[in-house]
Amino acid sequence: MDTTVKENKKTPRAERHPVREATLFLVGGLGYYGMEVIFRGYSHWSMALCGGICLCSIFHVNKRMKNKNIGIRALAGAGIITTVELICGCIVNLMLGWRVWDYSHLPMNILGQICLPFTLLWFGLCFPVCAVCSRFCGKSGKRQNSR
Repeated sequence: MDTTVKENKKTPRAERHPVREATLFLVGGLGYYGMEVIFRGYSHWSMALCGGICLCSIFHVNKRMKNKNIGIRALAGAGIITTVELICGCIVNLMLGWRVWDYSHLPMNILGQICLPFTLLWFGLCFPVCAVCSRFCGKSGKRQNSR
């Protein structure tokens, strides 16, 4: 009778690091909220939630796409931010009526919640974000040495 333990052939799921996740969420939330305060003069707490979700998502997508060109990773990041902004906008602006933002006056908008000019802005912003994310995720998800 074979008493050896069979090795699991499945690739283990990416490990989650609670401190890293919390740090990403806080940095993303404060960053998004702070940008709005700087450029609009005010923000809303829901934007901090969106920012936290966005940075955590961008980090993990960037980690999976580490062998891709930074332009492709920035495009994915812009897609993430735009998608999160659409979902959040539909909830806080359309369903709850909080009127946090309205892009209906901008070109190529969808329901006044997302628009092409902001998607292009997110695309540009994602270049440095992806570069920083890449710096902090090596093969094992640990910070790489600069040498």
